[in-house]
Amino acid sequence: MNSNALLSLIVAPEAEEAVAAWLLDDETIPGFSSTPIAGHGSSESSMTLAEQVAGRRRRVMFFTHLEQSVAERVLERLREDFPGADIHYWIAPVLVAGHLG
Repeated sequence: MNSNALLSLIVAPEAEEAVAAWLLDDETIPGFSSTPIAGHGSSESSMTLAEQVAGRRRRVMFFTHLEQSVAERVLERLREDFPGADIHYWIAPVLVAGHLG
């Protein structure tokens, strides 16, 4: 039995277009959303001086609702196609999903 999952990807703004195009080309992904976000954390060594002063890094978040097994395969392919990319991710269970109206 497959379970529903939310796959979230956090990428640098420089990678936004490449990742969006990659997601659009993947036929196992029915659609996704994206939004600009600010990353806050303790990894100052990977932050520019301006980001350290601001206390945040600009990032883009992509998220999509998939079967968990599909989400795991998407991550495997991302690892292959974006080696060394600074992509943070998580897969979380989706308890209920649907459309209203």
